[in-house]
Amino acid sequence: MTDNEKISILQNLIQIPSVNDHEEKVADYIISLFEPYSDKVQIKKVPFATGRTNLVITMGNPSGKHLGFSGHMDVVDPGNLDHWEHDPFAGVVDEKADKLFGRGASDMKSGLAAAIIIMLEMLESGTSIEGQIKLLATVGEETGEYGAHVLTQQGYADDLDGLIITEPHMDGIITSCKGVIDYQVTSVGVPAHSSRPDEGVNAIDNLMQFYLAAQKLMSQHTEVNAKLGKMTHSIDIIEGGKQVNSVPDYAMLKGNIRSIPEYSNEQIFTDLQQVVDDLNASDPKMKLAIKFIYPEVPIVNGENSLTKLAQKVSGKYFDKILPVESSSGANDGSEFVQAKKDFPIILVGPGNGSSHGYDEYVDISQYLTSIAYLKDVASQFVGVLASV
Repeated sequence: MTDNEKISILQNLIQIPSVNDHEEKVADYIISLFEPYSDKVQIKKVPFATGRTNLVITMGNPSGKHLGFSGHMDVVDPGNLDHWEHDPFAGVVDEKADKLFGRGASDMKSGLAAAIIIMLEMLESGTSIEGQIKLLATVGEETGEYGAHVLTQQGYADDLDGLIITEPHMDGIITSCKGVIDYQVTSVGVPAHSSRPDEGVNAIDNLMQFYLAAQKLMSQHTEVNAKLGKMTHSIDIIEGGKQVNSVPDYAMLKGNIRSIPEYSNEQIFTDLQQVVDDLNASDPKMKLAIKFIYPEVPIVNGENSLTKLAQKVSGKYFDKILPVESSSGANDGSEFVQAKKDFPIILVGPGNGSSHGYDEYVDISQYLTSIAYLKDVASQFVGVLASV
């Protein structure tokens, strides 16, 4: 496959505006790329919701080692279009600057394209592999890893011996990530005129009691993980009240926790639920409720063959051996790690810090190099028998 063809595939992916939805259109485009090889691959669409379909494409020998490539098909909203110099859904190429612009260019349609192209090139050349390569293209990663959850629950990762998630990070190989717990607390009160507040129950007042208690509780979690550091807790959204002369009868907050293995997600659920229960028991006017939204577990990999191989091979393509690193960001790996079989997960792929920003871009040379690098890693991991 020529470099121009590889760039064109990425442009086509970016030109599908899969903003927190419509991933099925991306899946259908990917399927069209594999149609010439329909006798050599297995293609499975795994629905999540209307217009939102995960995609699993498998090639190779099921009796050998199984390597997964995972990338998400959704992107975040482009925001104010007036702040973009380039159309976010055009995939504009600036050859002089060596950049390709567009929403998802970094996070992570370039990584998704890299995985697709690796498989297509093997099929195009007639490469016979000893093992199996599986593409797991997911929906809803940006808002909660919904697609990876569905694929994991349905067993699509249970046969893997290793998984490469091509999230944007080429400075190192991420092997450990914090977990994520998003939660929402609601408070129900009784409305009244603000001139007679005693006749009502102020939902904001009651919610703030939870806020203070939760902050105190979370500050006591001081253990440090050697790879991931401390657990963090942040309350980021608070809503309540409709007008200034009415006692609010409803209020809501949302918090975010980045967890570490020293404090299991189940323990955090129990502790925060206990805060709510204790406050409700302390005052009959207190009506608080909590729910947890797609919680994710931490990923902590020790030494493993996939990481060692990815490091070794990196010396051929970059000016250094890529170091092993950790991340506090969320990704689909927190779902895939819950598969029935234990296997190493690494994050490495084209992209940069422009993700989610205006004029998001990927360096074209880095994108092309990442394809060659990851293809080499995949070939050595599953084993190559021959090429026609």
